Amino acid sequence: MVVYGRNAVREALRGRRRVHAVWATQGAGREPWVPKDAHRATAEEIEALCGSDGHQGVCAEADPFPYAGAAELLARRDPLLVALDEVTDPQNLGAVARSAECAGATGVVIPERRAAEVTAAVCKASAGAVEHLPIARVRNLADFLADAKAAGCWTYGAAAGAGTSYDAPDYAGGVVVVLGAEGRGLRPRVAASCDQLVSIPLRGRIDSLNVSATAAVLLYEILQQRLDTSS
Repeated sequence: MVVYGRNAVREALRGRRRVHAVWATQGAGREPWVPKDAHRATAEEIEALCGSDGHQGVCAEADPFPYAGAAELLARRDPLLVALDEVTDPQNLGAVARSAECAGATGVVIPERRAAEVTAAVCKASAGAVEHLPIARVRNLADFLADAKAAGCWTYGAAAGAGTSYDAPDYAGGVVVVLGAEGRGLRPRVAASCDQLVSIPLRGRIDSLNVSATAAVLLYEILQQRLDTSS
C-alpha cells in the first residue's frame, strides 16, 4: 500500500507495519521525521506514485494494513470499541478512527462487505491514527454484537429520536458503541442487537450529525465518565 500525506506517512513510520520506501519533495524532505534515505521526487512524481494530489509532498510504500481479530479485541479488559454499520465513506472511517484513537478506544470493528476498508485515503483522513488503532473486520455485525454481549460487553447504538440521552447510561465495563451510515442509520437487525439505543440532542436546524462527530461525542462522554470514576 502506498500511503500519502505528512501525518499518514509520519505515523506509518512510527507504527507497527513495515515501511519499505519513502518519497519526498525537497520541501517536505526538510521535515525532521523524514528518513535520511528518502527518495527525492517532484510533486508530480509523488502524485503518480500515490494516485492523489493530496499528498502534501510525501508518500511511502508500506506493508498491507494488518487487521486485528475481533475476538482479540473482545478479550481485552473492559474494551471500548466502535462498531460501524456499513459506513462506506473513507473520509468518515478515517475521521472515526482518529477520534477513537485519540479517546483511547480499544479498536474499531467494520463489516467485511458494503463498508469502507482501510485504504490510503482512510490513512490520510485519520491523520495516521489507523497505524496505532486496532481495526477488525467481521462477516456479520449483528453476530459480532452477540459475541460482544457474550463476552460481557454492553452495546449502545446511536439512533436519532431514541428515548435515552447519550449521557444517561453507565458506561462502565466493556462497551461497544454502534454507529450507522449517514442518512440511513442503523439497519433494523443491528439496532435490535443493541442493548440500548441512545440519542444526542440537536438544538439547531440541521437534523443530524456526521457519523464521525457522533463518534467523538459518545467516545468523550464515555472517557469522561471513566476518568471521573477513576479519580
